[in-house]
Amino acid sequence: MGVQSLLFFESKNKWTGGILPSIGRRIASIVRRFLAIALAMASYVFVGPAARRQDPENVPAAGPSGKTYTYKKIGDCEIKADVYRLPGDEVRPVILWIHGGALIFGNRSSVRDHQLERYLGAGYAVVSIDYRLAPETKLPAIIEDLQDAYQWVRQKGPGLFHIDADRIVIVGNSAGGYLTLMAGFSVQPRPRALVSFYGYGDITGQWTSRANPHYAKMDRVAKEDAYKVVGGNVLSGSPVFPRVTFYNYCRQHGLWTKEVAALDPDKEPGKLAKFCPVRHVTKDYPATLLLHGDKDRDVPVEESEMMAAALERHQVPHQLIIMKNYDHLFDVFPEGWPTEEGPKELKDPKVLAAFDEVVAFLKKYVSR
Repeated sequence: MGVQSLLFFESKNKWTGGILPSIGRRIASIVRRFLAIALAMASYVFVGPAARRQDPENVPAAGPSGKTYTYKKIGDCEIKADVYRLPGDEVRPVILWIHGGALIFGNRSSVRDHQLERYLGAGYAVVSIDYRLAPETKLPAIIEDLQDAYQWVRQKGPGLFHIDADRIVIVGNSAGGYLTLMAGFSVQPRPRALVSFYGYGDITGQWTSRANPHYAKMDRVAKEDAYKVVGGNVLSGSPVFPRVTFYNYCRQHGLWTKEVAALDPDKEPGKLAKFCPVRHVTKDYPATLLLHGDKDRDVPVEESEMMAAALERHQVPHQLIIMKNYDHLFDVFPEGWPTEEGPKELKDPKVLAAFDEVVAFLKKYVSR
């Protein structure tokens, strides 16, 4: 995740819209110092072409259509979902796609085109959802949003966008991968299958409650700067800046679990157990595909390995794909970081092969 050029962040280009000048000189300085981390998390929040499909003028006549719905409202907070499908009224299986961002930032628009096009081309409709974000909203309520989104797709999806409510698969990356694994036991009826990109099954381990070595090497975030960018109104969906500052602070001090779940993994591990998918695998858990880079410095690859072991013990159909010499976000930036012109085309043969495995897995367990 080496240090990258600041130029495309500091110019007013179509990626950031000049967002750095708007957040204040001091926070902007911190953002620059943590650019390597911010870039890594950017896959969740940069608004790319997928988001622009919501504008009818940007939808090719023969291309996928996109429409935004509000699936839930909490006070003044409207929680939305974007639905994509190819033209036609054919009833399709559906992918519920969940963005990452450490449960602290990110939004539904971050589903990448190369992924969206793969899923649509395989015959699926895609529903990309927002959910309330921490620390303003704690983990139990975030799980409720996941459950409500799932039920909304099941109950409203057949009429609104012609999907088969009995053929739902959930796909997510990082924190979205974690929520995907949570869905394996927390929603009913269970999804047909799950696909977790570098998700995690255990939030009680020291990887969440101790300083992350990679983040610890970065310049220290001051506590006042970290908490200055959070603590406002409840929100669902956000850009990376400035909330990534708070995330970096949490990883430097081992505070992520405390801030997200309001529980101490050292003192209250039992209370956190219900939020650990690895402890809730049974023979009825959905078929699961796990993908993880063995050089992941944000979420340890052991998290997916432990999930695979639990699935094996309970004889749940599963597959574990270890991406050798790949870091976090291997599916988003395998060719290198984006430039002012936008993300690079996905050409990495190993990542393309991984997506072929995803499509084949879905065909085996969902499409039939």
